Amino acid sequence: MSRKNVLLHSILIGALALPLLNCGGSEHDAAEAYFLVTSNKKIPYWQAAAAGFGQAAGEFKVRWEMVGPETYDPQAEKEEFQKVLSQRKPTGILVSAADPEVMKPEIDAAIAQGIPVITIDSDSPSSKRLLFIGTNNYDAGQTGANVVARQLQGKGNVVVFTMPGQANLKERLHGYEQVFRGHPGIKIVEIVDIKGDPTIAFDKTSDIVAKNAPVDAFVCLEAQACPEVAEVLSRKQVKGKTVVSMDTDPRTLDAIQKGLIVATIAQKPFTMAYFGAKLLDQLYHHKLPSLEVAWAQDARSPLPSFIDTGTTLIDKNNVDAFLKANPPAQKGN
Repeated sequence: MSRKNVLLHSILIGALALPLLNCGGSEHDAAEAYFLVTSNKKIPYWQAAAAGFGQAAGEFKVRWEMVGPETYDPQAEKEEFQKVLSQRKPTGILVSAADPEVMKPEIDAAIAQGIPVITIDSDSPSSKRLLFIGTNNYDAGQTGANVVARQLQGKGNVVVFTMPGQANLKERLHGYEQVFRGHPGIKIVEIVDIKGDPTIAFDKTSDIVAKNAPVDAFVCLEAQACPEVAEVLSRKQVKGKTVVSMDTDPRTLDAIQKGLIVATIAQKPFTMAYFGAKLLDQLYHHKLPSLEVAWAQDARSPLPSFIDTGTTLIDKNNVDAFLKANPPAQKGN
């Protein structure tokens, strides 16, 4: 999708979504409880999302909670979702699907019980979730790839750190690959599955440096790997490598200030969760005729299929301004 089409798409989505957010007049009650289910609730990314979720819930004066494993574990995330569904009487659920197929039956079970489910950050597109709120991940990948291409001047070897099972990371990789097709001198020589463990990125980078392997750039499709890459390069005093990250982990931003990471692509987890909570609230107070309608295929659907919350490219030119404008998020309850 071109940038122009993405912009038009976002404008149309906004036009569709605003009536839901502004219908107003709903009285909230003590029975309402909203849940954010994540794949690793301890990392800064999800703490930012929790802050957004909590702010929206605070405006409504309703109960909310972020649940999920404290290390990356798709199966444990599924189990947390099951507990919410069976024990907590949720009014609505936001979920980031670490593994879209693992989460599909659980999402479908919630929908069958009349509980609205919206995916954020990482989608489960084959499930019955009502819509997806998050980044245009293909576009984010292209943004990062263009940075790499400029830095390498069209020629070099690239190592990619990712978790191949996540739909959002697959889309980012496709964005990188598409741009690199226009630069035949740039080769992705290895794709490393960090399996949710950033020490894998540390160890792999250490091995590359120790062997003096011909690697010119490191690309991280998620938040945890590139701070480890930067740490290795700093310790070993390796210069001249291009490192492009995702998200705004404090260590990532510090590494940009120090010149160890060239750039990072900042998403908006606060916005995803804040907007998602507002939509869940409206779906509770202004119920759809049915949650099991295939709204994505309905030309008269009251819901968009996808809300793009946007990204920001952060590099040495704007990192200080970003830090000033975005103090660390408060932890969720």
